[in-house]
Amino acid sequence: MAISSKEKNRIRKLWKLGIEEYNTQPFTSGQDGELIVREGNYQYNIYDIVKKYGSPIEIAFPTIMENRVRDLIETFNAYIKIIGYRGRFYYHYAMKANQNKEFVLPAVAEGANLDVASANELYLVKRMIEQEKFHAKIRVICNGPKTEQYLSLIEELRGKGLIVIPIIENHTELERLKKFKGEVGIRVNLNIRVSARWDKRFNQFGFTEAELLKMGKIRNLAILHYHISKQMETIDSFVRPLRRALDLYVKLRAVNPDLDTLDIGGGAGVPFEKKKHFYSGKQLVSHIVRAAKTHCDRISVRHPNLIVEWGSYVVAPAQITIYKVIAEKPVDRTSTLRWYVIDGSFMNDLLDTWAIHQKWHIAPVNGLEKRKLQRVLLAGSSCDSDDRYTAGGDYIMLPRLNDLEELYIAVFDTGAYQDALASRHCLLSGPAKLIAVNGDIKIARRRETSEEIGRVFGW
Repeated sequence: MAISSKEKNRIRKLWKLGIEEYNTQPFTSGQDGELIVREGNYQYNIYDIVKKYGSPIEIAFPTIMENRVRDLIETFNAYIKIIGYRGRFYYHYAMKANQNKEFVLPAVAEGANLDVASANELYLVKRMIEQEKFHAKIRVICNGPKTEQYLSLIEELRGKGLIVIPIIENHTELERLKKFKGEVGIRVNLNIRVSARWDKRFNQFGFTEAELLKMGKIRNLAILHYHISKQMETIDSFVRPLRRALDLYVKLRAVNPDLDTLDIGGGAGVPFEKKKHFYSGKQLVSHIVRAAKTHCDRISVRHPNLIVEWGSYVVAPAQITIYKVIAEKPVDRTSTLRWYVIDGSFMNDLLDTWAIHQKWHIAPVNGLEKRKLQRVLLAGSSCDSDDRYTAGGDYIMLPRLNDLEELYIAVFDTGAYQDALASRHCLLSGPAKLIAVNGDIKIARRRETSEEIGRVFGW
């Protein structure tokens, strides 16, 4: 029997689907209680897809990322106009968040510039320039400590006309880039703490404020760059460092008149846990632009151009990871809490679960309509006691296995970092990857065979 509209509304509320504050706008329930992803007038039945291609599997939706990049750029430009800010805005997609071509090219297509963090990431840019994938005027910021290979590639691409801007991290790079024939940036390690999921007491990147003020004139300095933390939890965590950086900016500009841009780095958060107290993108952008204008006017400095390098913000919601529950067992003799064992590995496929205790939003792929739910801890298939998901020590709710022939689950917001961090613990095969775009499905990466994994280890 098809599900009624009232029942669909209950399902969406229960599993937090189709809600802008949670970045789940494209997700809804189908007529048979199956997870649906909408892309304009196209839609994908996730249960049908996983039945065809198997599990574990990652399904990427480039259109979701395109929409987020376009919305971010348009929102910044709109508030710049509304508030009367006189600097320009540049969005640089942080490639480290997800280097897959299926994500990088859509971001660039919607107007993103790039931020790279290694020689190999910059090499990918070189390849795409040679293949005429990018317009020659794309801007590429080069972050991170720079090996000689990295520096040589920066110089090579600058010589070919690419707008490539190295961000100086230390005195060795400062000396090495004195003769660089192009704009440079410099990174400051602001002495300020914020409310962030992964705030660090010590930061090995950039110079102190005092060191920068002693340097005097820096050849071709165009950008002052800072990065406070990842997954910042409050708008104030952006505004306070911004004001402090602007105070430094005005002092540096007194001896570096070509300095005209402030790069505030990454840190824009994703509501992984789907709680409404998280800020929206529009709220964040409006506060950043307003704070920048107000502070610049107060200290009488020309409004600098603004750069953000938000990676997870645009790419995390554009992918889900699917597993099948293959077994069930009690957690202990006295509790109704159950282990659900999946056919993949959190330690391998979603490493942040183990490394930084990431909390994910998880919903059924099928059985969304079931009213009787089970308190569950999830266990991966590797032979390791850390390969589990307990929602930070708590349980999650999922349908009872006895009420279904089989159960697949979807982990949301897995588009950032997990591919690059993935491992082969216990030599488990990683998930296949599918790309869902324009109503079609294509295989971007097949599930590894035993023979292929063995070859990696010399067998």
